[in-house]
Amino acid sequence: MSIASPRVLSLIPPMTQLNTPYPSTAYLTGFLRSRGVEAVQEDLALALVLKLLSNEGLLQVREHIAAQPLAARTPLVQAFMDQVDRYLATIGPTISFLQGRDPTLGHRIAGRGFLPEGARFDSLDVYVDEDGGDPLAWAFGALGMQDRARHLATLYLNDLADVLRDAVDPRFEFVRYAESLAQSQPTFDPLAQALAEPFNLVDRTLVDLTLAAVKRHQPSVVLVSVPFPGSVYAAFRIAQAIKAHDASIVTCLGGGFVNTELRDLTEPRVFDFFDYLALDAGERPLLALLEHLQGKRARQRLVRTFVRDDGAVRYINWVEPDIAFADVGTPTWDGLPLSNYLSLLDMLNPMNRLWSDGRWNKLTVAHGCYWKKCSFCDVSLDYISRYEGATAVTLVDRIEAIVKETGQTGFHFVDEAAPPKALKTLSAELIQRQLAISWWGNIRFEKSFSPELCQLMADSGCIAISGGLEVASDRLLDLMKKGVSVEQVARVTKAFSDAGILVHAYLMYGFPTQTVQDTVDALEYVRQLFEQGCIQSGFFHRFACTVHSPVGKNPEEYGVTLQPLPPVSFAKNDIGFIDPTGTDHDALGVGLKKALYNFMHGIGLEEDVRSWFDFPVPKTKVQRHRIAKALSSLQSA
Repeated sequence: MSIASPRVLSLIPPMTQLNTPYPSTAYLTGFLRSRGVEAVQEDLALALVLKLLSNEGLLQVREHIAAQPLAARTPLVQAFMDQVDRYLATIGPTISFLQGRDPTLGHRIAGRGFLPEGARFDSLDVYVDEDGGDPLAWAFGALGMQDRARHLATLYLNDLADVLRDAVDPRFEFVRYAESLAQSQPTFDPLAQALAEPFNLVDRTLVDLTLAAVKRHQPSVVLVSVPFPGSVYAAFRIAQAIKAHDASIVTCLGGGFVNTELRDLTEPRVFDFFDYLALDAGERPLLALLEHLQGKRARQRLVRTFVRDDGAVRYINWVEPDIAFADVGTPTWDGLPLSNYLSLLDMLNPMNRLWSDGRWNKLTVAHGCYWKKCSFCDVSLDYISRYEGATAVTLVDRIEAIVKETGQTGFHFVDEAAPPKALKTLSAELIQRQLAISWWGNIRFEKSFSPELCQLMADSGCIAISGGLEVASDRLLDLMKKGVSVEQVARVTKAFSDAGILVHAYLMYGFPTQTVQDTVDALEYVRQLFEQGCIQSGFFHRFACTVHSPVGKNPEEYGVTLQPLPPVSFAKNDIGFIDPTGTDHDALGVGLKKALYNFMHGIGLEEDVRSWFDFPVPKTKVQRHRIAKALSSLQSA
């Protein structure tokens, strides 16, 4: 089969983000158009949620529940049915409010009498004022009515997501949808079994949306990008629907999940759904595939692509240079309904909210990571190992083009770690052009970020940065090859904070050889960083050993023994290990997360860190004012 002039439809599958489009289709669509290919895009993640959380969708949910035995209803489902008329009356206006179309409704939502309130609103009890006043006054004050209303409206949507999970699809989540079917699953069996089941309401809605998109655009090629395990099940449902509708449409799967977990794929059943799977940066493989489909390139000259031949999986990689980062073109959001995204407010912390609040144009300062040494990271994979930059002029040209197209000036730089030299020249170029944007992104807390550079970044529009402190222990930071120390992190983060830039710290627990003492000491460092105003937000991740990381490749260097993997024909990423310390990291994780949640709300910063744990832990060995002394010594110098 030869396609004379391919028309490419790129799809974002559920679930990714609801406040802003996941950028993969914007990158690919912009690149393909720059090469003269007819390319369009749709966000089925947003479309699915808007369809389910509509008056029509909730009526279908009600009908589905009513057809089930009364005894099958959970308390959440029964609470929904008890107030279903109020949900039907409020869902449309609330969605419109979260899309920014009807801000005056915020007054009614904030008054707590408009929305029906389910179990998710119980979280507000944490903030009950001792004098009986407004429990959210501490967070929003007298002038934060819109934010207060958006937080309440977000709780309302989370209640409805819980109802969908309990009543319709036990796998349903706004983010980690059916994640367990794909994440590090050695075989395709669980996913195949789920895909063979009859459609539920969520499936039927997604299939209808998929076929409507196909009818609208009449593509000959459909690209589906899966960044996370939580978008894999829906991606396969989409491909299943397309193949049932028209088997001649070529389907191709790519994205972060494929690049990370399907590198050793041998499962032929995957190709009942997708004709091709492409690895790593998609530009070169896509050009090769389109040339092949047009009859201009033999199949054996595909690039980084899996196919099925005679019932067996075959990997084809004709070696050609990748498209240079400077030549990939400008992403385009054309075709995506930018005014329909939902500005949510899950957490009250001002830094943490950036991930779900507001629509950000996502852009990359450089491809890959300039450091690429961290022992927990997948440094052997292309998205980390191949580092390429572009000039500040090229980057700001792209920024100007995106602002002109979208009319929106917020940017999230999604680099693994944006290089300080590039941020310096980028900031200078933004200032020189007097381009008024707001931006944030991820960095390494390295000493190159001087107070002067931090101020320059702030002057150019930087409002926040995130970076990995990981385990706040110099011994473990050295073992991780982070190239930073705790005191250096304190000085850099303080410089950002002093420049008015919010700071989020990625934190980690459960790293090989990490003891209970290490964990308690790390939490004390984190407490002091919050206390001194160095960081405003953070998140504790449980360390997971992956097969592509230095720990996974050379476990003996980190004092651990890997557990043998079962035979793998589908996904391979996480791998279990035996740590001779025998530390119960899961038990410690509860206290760490509790402490951090309170620190982010300014609570408990004077407490002994041992108080956050439900069992005895050793006293910290870190001096009570270690960070304050490190900062004062810098100032005196």
